[in-house]
Amino acid sequence: MDSKEAIEEMDTKTVGEMVAEDYRTAEVFKKFGIEFCCGGKVTLENTCQKRGIDINAVQDALESLDNQVDTSAHDYNNWELDKLIDHIVNTHHSYVNAALSQLDEYSAKVAKVHGNGNPEVVEIYHHYQAIANELRMHMHKEEAILFPYIRTMVVANRYGEALTPPPFGSVKFPIDMMESEHVSAGNAMESIKQLSNDFSPPEHACNTYRVLYAKLQEFESDLHQHIHLENNILFPKAIQMETDLLR
Repeated sequence: MDSKEAIEEMDTKTVGEMVAEDYRTAEVFKKFGIEFCCGGKVTLENTCQKRGIDINAVQDALESLDNQVDTSAHDYNNWELDKLIDHIVNTHHSYVNAALSQLDEYSAKVAKVHGNGNPEVVEIYHHYQAIANELRMHMHKEEAILFPYIRTMVVANRYGEALTPPPFGSVKFPIDMMESEHVSAGNAMESIKQLSNDFSPPEHACNTYRVLYAKLQEFESDLHQHIHLENNILFPKAIQMETDLLR
């Protein structure tokens, strides 16, 4: 494919689809502040226009990927769905559970000690609490309801077995709910990012204050990858698999 064809393809694919097809594009989008998880269902042109980003610079960076060799990341788009689910649970769900226990403590302490002088940390605490409460229930629903059904589909597809429709009617219904919750968590995380001045603590910040911001930045990075794997790879493939099995 020449560069002209590549650019034309960029004009029609969503940002999320581009990352799903080539994981290396995620680093480019991250560099330019382009969201590819919750906001990944728009074209590159549209998101660049909305955010005032130079699309030519982004396209140049994307085209330069062809000259790079990177074996440090996984090609998740070609994984079997049960393997991808294992990765999401063992890597991202495990990380979230561990991180929340730390962030619970740090966010509450910083809000209590520094809230009068820095009222934004109180707002950050409330946004964080909303994220934490939602994610705990969100991951439980995935592990108890959605993921087991997707695993059942994978087995039926692998061995040519008949698929019994789930009690919730279609995989689309829990997926719609999960994606809505992803948007909610993403919006709250964006509010935290803005309130924290892009996770930059003030000069007078104590160690706990600084650790809180660093941990929130790490948490945001993991959340973006976590949501990307589900919204842009797992969920569309699960919907297509169910459609094929029930056809």
